[in-house]
This record gives sequence, structure tokens and C-alpha cells, in this order.
Amino acid sequence: MEEALETMKNKGQISSSPATYCVTGGTGYIGSWLVETLLERGYTVHATVRDPEKSLHLLSLWTRGDRLRIFKADLNEEGSFDEAVKGCDGVFHVAASMEFNVVEKENIEAYVQANIIDPAIKGTINVLKSCLNSKSVKRVVFTSSISTMTAKDNNGKWKPVVDESCQIQTEHVVKTKASGWVYALSKHLTEEATFKFAKENGIDLVSVITTTVSGPFFTANVPSSIKVLLSPITGEPEFFKILSAVNARMGSIALVHIEDICSAHIFLMEHSKAEGRYICNSQSCPMSMLVNLLAKEYSYSNKKRISEKNYDKAPSEISSKKLKDLGFCYKHGLEDIIRQTIVCCQDYGYLPPIRQ
Repeated sequence: MEEALETMKNKGQISSSPATYCVTGGTGYIGSWLVETLLERGYTVHATVRDPEKSLHLLSLWTRGDRLRIFKADLNEEGSFDEAVKGCDGVFHVAASMEFNVVEKENIEAYVQANIIDPAIKGTINVLKSCLNSKSVKRVVFTSSISTMTAKDNNGKWKPVVDESCQIQTEHVVKTKASGWVYALSKHLTEEATFKFAKENGIDLVSVITTTVSGPFFTANVPSSIKVLLSPITGEPEFFKILSAVNARMGSIALVHIEDICSAHIFLMEHSKAEGRYICNSQSCPMSMLVNLLAKEYSYSNKKRISEKNYDKAPSEISSKKLKDLGFCYKHGLEDIIRQTIVCCQDYGYLPPIRQ
């Protein structure tokens, strides 16, 4: 056992002593679970929140609170993260706006740029500036999204394999305005600006491209990604449009369990050879397969349920090869993800109990 641990240390896969990490967006889906995961593994955690009152319910859930400090911080305020990142070995920048669309208005593109994209970029740069000021932060892990990716080439043809280079084109997103376009554009341009600033200032930055994250949750409300996944059951049109847009852009639905996405964040924070962008996808499935799996796990008769359409093929492989080649292993498969998501949503009351 000791030899195995020493080998992992030499490969840069674990640190020699528990580190101190900052997690921005501690009340969000990934952020709250990441805080808990880090505490369980023995780390000291600085969690940032915009409104401390909204984190009170989490304090009773997060274990080993003696190693947890809560900081009030606002992405729009420069220097707001200085205290939170002080003395930290690394920062997980998870906080982000979750606005998928905006209501129709005049000069909608200018509105989105001024009110969503510019603040998102400014906020992330503010976090990076605090990291520079800290003199202690060795790496920043940025939470990106599959929304920044596409499986189609410039001619609209499916690519056989989707890797980290297959990014959306800003012009195409603005022109088509598919459901969820505001979120996709904000994430894409923020990530682009983040890597530019990091390169110019010598910051070690790694990006985790999350697919549709599901499973149990700590948050006070049902996370948006779970609402998107379960939209064929619930029939919520706003979220089903987003799911359909993802399927149209990627050719399938890629999923990852919340436990695996948090483990991937920590893995990439601590692996000495990690660099650039990493797709985190446990498994993908065609829309028809997803609908069938949801129906199998949750056979509630609901007239709002959206029936299976003609999505029979997954033309592109959404590849997590880069992450796997580094040594990362997934714990949860497709059926496990769906099952745990449905059980948690039934316990929460988002899904009604199944009628016998």
C-alpha cells in the first residue's frame, strides 16, 4: 500500500499532504458537492458564496466543518475573492450564471453581451487576479461545459470523434440562437478569455468540460442540468428544448455523475501533467435510448411526458480519451446515473411517486 501511494505521489496524482482549496460558487450543484468531496478527503476548503444566508442549509450537510470556511464574494467586485483565495494551493472556479435564454427584446445581442457575457468574463478575471495576488495558488481549475462544444464541422457534417478541439463558433451561435444559446456563448467566451488572461499572466489553468451532470444533489432547488435530463418525463418545454438542442448539436446526450465530475476536478487539480481542456463524459446515448431508460426507471403515467422521436443514432463519439489517458476512471455508468437522479428527485418531491 505504501509503495502504491509513493508511486502515485511521484506521478503527481496525489499531494504529499492535504492542501487548502478555494471553491467559488459553493451553493451551486457542482460547487456544493465539490466542497463536500474535498472535506471528506481531508482537505481544508474555502467556499465562496454571494449570499451566506443561502448556504445555511448546506452547513448542516457538509461534513467536517472544522476545515471549512465560508467567504462572501461577488464576481462583479474586483478584489472580492482576495481573502477567500489567500493561503490556498489551488482554486476551483465553478461559479457561473445559469441563464440559458433571454426574453425577446430589441438589440438582444447587445443586451446579452453587456448584461451576461461581459459580467461573466469580468468576474472570472477578478478571480484570476485574486489568485495572482495570493502568491500561493499553484493551479486554477475552471468549470466549462459541453455547451461550448459541437459535433458538426463547418459544413454541418458530423465529426466521427468529438475531442477538446471541437469548439462552437461564436458567429454560428449568434446566428442560429438555438435554445440555451446565451449560456453556451457566455461559457465559450468566458473560457476563451480565461485562457488568454492565464497565458499572459503565467497562471496554470486547466478546464473541465462538463457534460450533463446528474445524480443526487445538496442544493435547495433542483439543479438545471437535472431538469434538462428529466424533461422527457416532466414535459417541461423550456428544458426539453435545451435537451433537444444539445442532441441536435452533439448527436447524442452525454452524461456524467456528480461524484465523477467532482473527482475529475480534483484529479486535474493535482495531476502534474494536466494541461488545457478535458471533456468529462462517462457515457453518451442517443435521445431514443435516453427516453427508454427514463421510462424504464420511472414508469409514471404522465400525459405531459414527451414521447420518443426519431433520434436513433449517435453519429459522433464524444470522447473523454484525454482524461482517461491521464489515468482517470469513472465510477458511475449510464443506468446508475439515471436511477440515482430519479430516486433523489422523488425524495425531493420534484417527481411524484410512481402509481402502482
